[in-house]
Amino acid sequence: MAGGSGRGGPGGRDARQRRGVAVCAVLAALASIAPTSGVATLATTPLRQDGLAVSADGVVHAVPAGTGATYSPGSRVLAEAAATDPAAAALAAQQRAWLEAGTTCSPDGESPGAFADLVEGALLDLHVLLAPTSPDGTPAAPGALVAGWSSPWRYVWPRDAAFAALALAETGHTDDALAVLSFLAGVQRSDGAFAARYLPTGDGVPDAREDQLDGVGWVLWAADGVLARVREHSPAALASARVAVEPLASAATAHLLAVTDPGDGDVLPPASSDYWELPEQRLTLGTAGAVLTGLEAAARLGDVVGAEVADAAAARAGEVSDAVERAFGPGFRRYGTSGPALDALDASVAFLLPPFNASVDGVEDAWRASLTALARPAGGLAPGAAWRQDGVSWTPQTSLFALTAASAGDVDLATDLLTWLEQHRTASGALPEKVLADGSPAEVAPLAWTAATVVLAACALPAR
Repeated sequence: MAGGSGRGGPGGRDARQRRGVAVCAVLAALASIAPTSGVATLATTPLRQDGLAVSADGVVHAVPAGTGATYSPGSRVLAEAAATDPAAAALAAQQRAWLEAGTTCSPDGESPGAFADLVEGALLDLHVLLAPTSPDGTPAAPGALVAGWSSPWRYVWPRDAAFAALALAETGHTDDALAVLSFLAGVQRSDGAFAARYLPTGDGVPDAREDQLDGVGWVLWAADGVLARVREHSPAALASARVAVEPLASAATAHLLAVTDPGDGDVLPPASSDYWELPEQRLTLGTAGAVLTGLEAAARLGDVVGAEVADAAAARAGEVSDAVERAFGPGFRRYGTSGPALDALDASVAFLLPPFNASVDGVEDAWRASLTALARPAGGLAPGAAWRQDGVSWTPQTSLFALTAASAGDVDLATDLLTWLEQHRTASGALPEKVLADGSPAEVAPLAWTAATVVLAACALPAR
């Protein structure tokens, strides 16, 4: 699978501590009932870096784990460098201006909002991960948004990039969002499909990892959302944005219509690897949900793909939705009724809820049951109940449930989960991929998918 610049400030830290005391009992309850049977060894995965810093020449560098960088406000430029190097100070000012050109999604649109620091940091990390220059001087292609900075993550996953594009657009950075979609259009195959991941230079794929069909659905979902935000933030640019997105959206829609063609009597898509990053012989809810999400998005893109194609996508989405309900309901587990006897609940149940899809009957009950089944000792969630029992919380899935909770109007749960994520950032304020059983951040930090989903969740919170 594939944090705030002011993290070190005393005011932000105190505010987070106060919110931590006030967090509802749900997270403590979840942690107390997290599955423990079968745990052989709790994971001790190290933290690969504490965050990212950009030097005056625009090169991105990893902040060593545990060092706790102090940044120039509103930037990912080290404060010491900005204080002594005019070029670094100018870069910090540029990043600050970029941040201020958008929004940090306060519920009322005026006050900073409870999660302004969290959103600010996540956005800055997305900004740094967008078309970055590596320490060896190699620049990424325009619009290439890498999943993370450690070598195994320094690639572009269509899934992660799609979420990031929508998060950027949601906060007013529509040009950056369109650049991400443009990169994806450039690497998309002629049949509309995507590989699992791409080199950030746009020169192909890093290995023979099998395709991940869910990426097609997520890219369509992002394209629809980005265009909606362009309409809101930059209406004069909407016509040109539609033209730019059309090849990407048309090819992706054609691909989803092809893989759900009922010629063999089944509109469900074929089995494919999904966000678990494992080979699959059976269709997963993660793939089915993303394909349905993409078809629903294509149905709203009549001004881009054409009314006839959009109507076909709408009709197919209805058929696929019914088929998903039959194949995966009523429990909505990872493999549904075709899975093994011990098939388990999975975080992908969230893909059948807003903001991805209109809720399918029975899905919300399964989603709430998943909060218990996926709970981990530190208070976050696992990718699925059948995931290895090593005590690790995964931030992409925790933030995903924060997003669905916010979209459903469950403000308390969304706030609890966002607060947990905020409290488990690194010392530099970056959102890590994992949190160990003892609450320590682990693995790569920041992770683009988590940063993007946190932004979307905070933006989805209604005013209180």
